[in-house]
Amino acid sequence: MAQYTVRPKKHLGQHFLADPNIARRIVASLRLPEGVGEVLEIGPGMGVLTQYLLENQAYQTSVVEIDTESVAYLTEHYPTLAPRIYATDFLRQDLGQMFPGAPLAIIGNFPYNISTQIFFQVLEHRQQVREVVGMLQKEVAQRLAEPPGSKTYGILSVLLQAYYDIEYLFTVPPHVFVPPPKVESAVVRLTRNQTEQLDCDEKMFFRVVKQAFSTRRKTLRNALKPLGLSSEAMAGEIFDKRAEQLGVEEFVLLTNLVAAAN
Repeated sequence: MAQYTVRPKKHLGQHFLADPNIARRIVASLRLPEGVGEVLEIGPGMGVLTQYLLENQAYQTSVVEIDTESVAYLTEHYPTLAPRIYATDFLRQDLGQMFPGAPLAIIGNFPYNISTQIFFQVLEHRQQVREVVGMLQKEVAQRLAEPPGSKTYGILSVLLQAYYDIEYLFTVPPHVFVPPPKVESAVVRLTRNQTEQLDCDEKMFFRVVKQAFSTRRKTLRNALKPLGLSSEAMAGEIFDKRAEQLGVEEFVLLTNLVAAAN
């Protein structure tokens, strides 16, 4: 097994995990839904998760890493992985082209400054990405799994919960990272649910959810005014609520009301 060296790269917004026990636990959190034989690690750095992923023959591991120094290190220390190292920006990739027709699991110690963008990329490829195990800032992890009614429940909570079952797995303290972050981290697991298609226009659903939370303190009657709805169209009781009070099914209902009024 290769020995990795942790080198901080603050310019990437990433804190590198330096505890092998936590690394093993994260990798062991993969459940691999039926049919998933490809695992993509985002931002492997010097391979603290990668080395344990490569031990498992039940799936094929690939990594995507934007930092050239890390790419060179991985290529040297994990030569069998070299053909599956993508030296590029995950946020700019089409997973359908990288893994044509292959159901996919994603794992990683996600950089704090792009973790939300990573999940929006997952949503773009929700038909292909069947599972995500990610370590991210604790507050963001809690937000993803929050039910309606919470102050931290928001856009990403609704959009991800529409397509994934979300589990908050465990908290990770700052001292196991180099450099130590100023906040706690947490590991979450997202598993694709049975919803292949929402019972509404999905593009409109995304638009309605984002607009509803744009002024979350206002009622939906006021928050959704930019969508051009008439007073008559917003006469229902649902428009008296605020965005944080609605679950996925209610947002589907709301989307259909908005679509019918346009």
